[in-house]
Amino acid sequence: MKYLFKLFTLRPYRPYYPFRFLSFVNPVVSYNLKPRPTPEIMKLESSQYGFIFSPQLTTVLQVFDKYKYEIRLCGGAVRDILLRKTPTDLDFATTATPDEMVEMMENENIRIVNKGGLKHGTVTTHVDGVNFELTTLRIDVVTDGRHADVEYTKDWLLDAGRRDLTVNSMFLGMDGTIYDYFGGYEDLKKRQIKFVGDPKLRITEDYLRILRYFRFYGRLATAPNLHDEYILEAIREKGSGLKNISGERIWSELYKILEGNYASDIIKTLLNLGLGPYIGLPDHPNIDEFDKVINRSKGLKLLPITMLTPFLKDVQDMIELNNRLKFRVFDRDLGLFLIESRDEKWTPDTIKTNKIKIIQNPTKQGVMKVYIEQLLMYNNDRIILEEFQKWTPLKFPITGNMIKNHGVQDGKKIGIILRKLIEYWADDDFQTDIEELLNLIPKAENELSCNFKKSQKK
Repeated sequence: MKYLFKLFTLRPYRPYYPFRFLSFVNPVVSYNLKPRPTPEIMKLESSQYGFIFSPQLTTVLQVFDKYKYEIRLCGGAVRDILLRKTPTDLDFATTATPDEMVEMMENENIRIVNKGGLKHGTVTTHVDGVNFELTTLRIDVVTDGRHADVEYTKDWLLDAGRRDLTVNSMFLGMDGTIYDYFGGYEDLKKRQIKFVGDPKLRITEDYLRILRYFRFYGRLATAPNLHDEYILEAIREKGSGLKNISGERIWSELYKILEGNYASDIIKTLLNLGLGPYIGLPDHPNIDEFDKVINRSKGLKLLPITMLTPFLKDVQDMIELNNRLKFRVFDRDLGLFLIESRDEKWTPDTIKTNKIKIIQNPTKQGVMKVYIEQLLMYNNDRIILEEFQKWTPLKFPITGNMIKNHGVQDGKKIGIILRKLIEYWADDDFQTDIEELLNLIPKAENELSCNFKKSQKK
């Protein structure tokens, strides 16, 4: 109570902070989330979580035990263990401050890396090739819609109260005890995604939580449209805050949503809530085209950018989406390729032409093959898709040096002849042998000469 009194008296301009930590005084009755009086809800058998105790982790835990600081596994790793999944990351929370952790790790000759995290309360230790992130219990003092100024605490309840979703607010003690302050385990069993406390407040603290909500909904929910109406209302009301979130962070979350369950339903929910413009989509996205592509491509693995492309009417839309989300080159160019090629009708000649293009670009064969396969999925050309998926790009047996040894010295001309020989090779269903291909060099030179003369006449 002393700590809460301090918050009331020292920060009168932020009166909602204690409300956030003691959310039972939250005025929103439907989110009257009172902390559990007894957070220790269960104790796991060693077989359920013992796999986390690598020799490297044991070394770190022995230090905390020696210096009498409590440490618990936190967040998503606890959620995954309760779902009987192996966590991809192990993050820990502790009562030790960063300075205390640095001191005791140095005393025990344990290396600390990524020292930039110290200002956020995180110490990253490195033991025999393995890193562990250890974060001091903390509370958010001031938030700006994305980042927070924090203060350290010894109170596990206060730290749990600053987390976004109930299923991510649990801790696992090293003796197997699950600490659940806000009913996360019950929500996990029911596959319900809830915010810790009032969604409007939690979203205002960090607008990226809107997309995190949908990501975890897609990961855990049992049906596509079982959202709590008050949560949707909160997202609709606060959604404009996403315009202040960086495009890279939005795309990171959106990508995971599109890879998850109910992706098409979730994206349409986002649009219905008016979030499209804030994440870079047009004001009037082509929902009919999206529905058409999603329905006809059932059973096919569309990449996230392929799923977004139907909303875009032209290349300019794609450029504007890229300006907002800052795609990596692979995603940007795939989107542009799909928009430019989606109306083409595929024929045997089209198939051959695209195989030639792939072979002519040996350093990009894998990427180009993926682009074409995604285009065929987009258009539901399943027979051609099956052919392309089975086809392995062949290595062209002729090199530039071979052509040079046959009397062609101009480097630019060698490259053009090389591409022309690949076309001859494709005309013979890639059966022509090396000697025959080399004998076709004069034919290629003659064709190039004729084309040059024609262009001169024009």
